[in-house]
Amino acid sequence: MDNMTKSGIVQKDRQILTLRGLNFWLYAVQAVIAPFLPLYFADKGYTSSQIGLLMMIGPFAASLVQPFWGYISDRFRTVKLLIGLLWIMTVVSGFALFHAHTYALTLVFVLSLYFFFQPSTPLLDSISSRSAARRGASYGSLRLFGSIGYTAISLSAGFLLARMGGISHLSTLFMAAWIVPLILLFFLRDEPSEGEGINLKAFKELILNKSFLWFLLLVFILSVPHRMNDVMLGLYMKDLGASDAMVGWAWALAAAAEIPAFALLGKYLHKVHEFALIGLVAFIYTLRWLMYYVSDDPWVLLLLQAGACITFAVFWLTCMHYVARTLPPQLIATGISLLSMVYLGLAGVSGGIIGGRLSDAFGGASMYLFAVIVSFIAGFLFLGTHMKRRRQERRL
Repeated sequence: MDNMTKSGIVQKDRQILTLRGLNFWLYAVQAVIAPFLPLYFADKGYTSSQIGLLMMIGPFAASLVQPFWGYISDRFRTVKLLIGLLWIMTVVSGFALFHAHTYALTLVFVLSLYFFFQPSTPLLDSISSRSAARRGASYGSLRLFGSIGYTAISLSAGFLLARMGGISHLSTLFMAAWIVPLILLFFLRDEPSEGEGINLKAFKELILNKSFLWFLLLVFILSVPHRMNDVMLGLYMKDLGASDAMVGWAWALAAAAEIPAFALLGKYLHKVHEFALIGLVAFIYTLRWLMYYVSDDPWVLLLLQAGACITFAVFWLTCMHYVARTLPPQLIATGISLLSMVYLGLAGVSGGIIGGRLSDAFGGASMYLFAVIVSFIAGFLFLGTHMKRRRQERRL
């Protein structure tokens, strides 16, 4: 084997190892933010509605610019530089957030934090998908390391915070979590798509694609209950008597349960019809939220988080597969950014506001009754769309 071939293998292995590490630490940071930031705000005395707004206004604002970052990535065929810029600004915004002493300033810096942090997720997804495909691997084989990272930090964060002196020291944990990913980013290599980058005409055609827009609408409907649970579960469990550590365990269990699905499902997605599979997942979501609704034991809610292996993991992998299969290579980063805009942003702000208001007005259980109804509707629409398209294909 000549030196050039050996060098190529080393570079390929290094790229995969780097992406595994970046996925691990990106979701480790999310494990610091998602479960514990609402508890940090509650410790500062904010109400459920105020916390719901804080946790969702940032993702919503970020979602409005997320396609822009995807477009810039596709246009200039770079991911590394954009992620580096976004992460540096995220660290600065986080420092300011944890030193804010009024609700107004907290709102401003939450907006800033998510404005820079959220768009980095679909950018990392796009380069992970592209790098894996070029090496005969699956996106899920890289994304599973994100679940491992989320699990590890969710399990340990509660104990670490207790040793540090409580949730008020969340800022120390947040800043420390950024050390490794910023170092790893130096070893990442860009994976530009073949041919020219995206142009405005292609972008316009994408956002006017009725089939793709209908897919995004159905994703939005199904995602609202899920994102509501992401924001409000920790507060609901605390109301039922759970400790900070139990909240962390609940999120760790959800992330750990996703690992087998991310590791195995990617190999078989080419054999399934995406809308049919997501429709079945929506009905499983319906049953899952029903069990949340009827239970008032925080330990039962913790165990129910294991349902993420059948619901979120299958849902997200299938959505990613649909985008990669139906869009041309030069549009994939933009398409993934639009998908993330809907899931993290639009569905996120809707779920946070609805969940906060339902919890304040009717109690936490009412959130899950709403989730049951919405998930059932989403399942009906996904399966209905699948059957309609199958009938149209038979006529051709």
